[in-house]
Amino acid sequence: MDIKLTLHINGEKQETVVRAADTLLDTLRGNLDLTGAKRGCENGDCGACTVLADGLPIKSCMMLAVDACGKKLTTIEGLHDAPIQHAFVEKWAFQCGYCTSGFIMNAHSLVNNHPDANDAVIEEWLSSNICRCTSYQEIKEAVKSVLNKAREQNFFF
Repeated sequence: MDIKLTLHINGEKQETVVRAADTLLDTLRGNLDLTGAKRGCENGDCGACTVLADGLPIKSCMMLAVDACGKKLTTIEGLHDAPIQHAFVEKWAFQCGYCTSGFIMNAHSLVNNHPDANDAVIEEWLSSNICRCTSYQEIKEAVKSVLNKAREQNFFF
C-alpha cells in the first residue's frame, strides 16, 4: 500500500509516496535525491546515515519514513557553512569521507545541544558513529575547536 507523505526537510516541505515499510534513509536517497546520508550497516551501528530530527541525531536506517512526519529533518545538504563543517576541513577530520556526513550531523547536534560539553560528553556522542579509517582524534579535535571558539566568543549556536 502506497502512502503519500509530506516531510519537512532542510526547511522545506517535500511530498513523496512511500510504502509503509520504507525507511527514512531509503526515502531520502531514493525518492528525494538527498544522498548525503550513506547506507552502511543498515542496523543502526555505523552512523553513516545520521540525520537530525528536531535537532537530535537519528539513524535514518532505523526510522520508518512514516514516523518522520511532523518532525523537522535536517540532512547534510541542509547545513550551510556550519562551523562544524569548516572545523572538519581545518582539522582534516576525514579520510575516505564515507562516514563524514554522519559524523558532521552528529557533531553539529552535539555542539548545539551541549555547548558546555567536556571530553566525556564528546566521547559519548562520537561513540555512536564508526570511522573505519580511524579519524577519531581529528574528529574530536574538530568538535573541540568549535566548542572552544563558541566559548571564547561567548556565542552559542
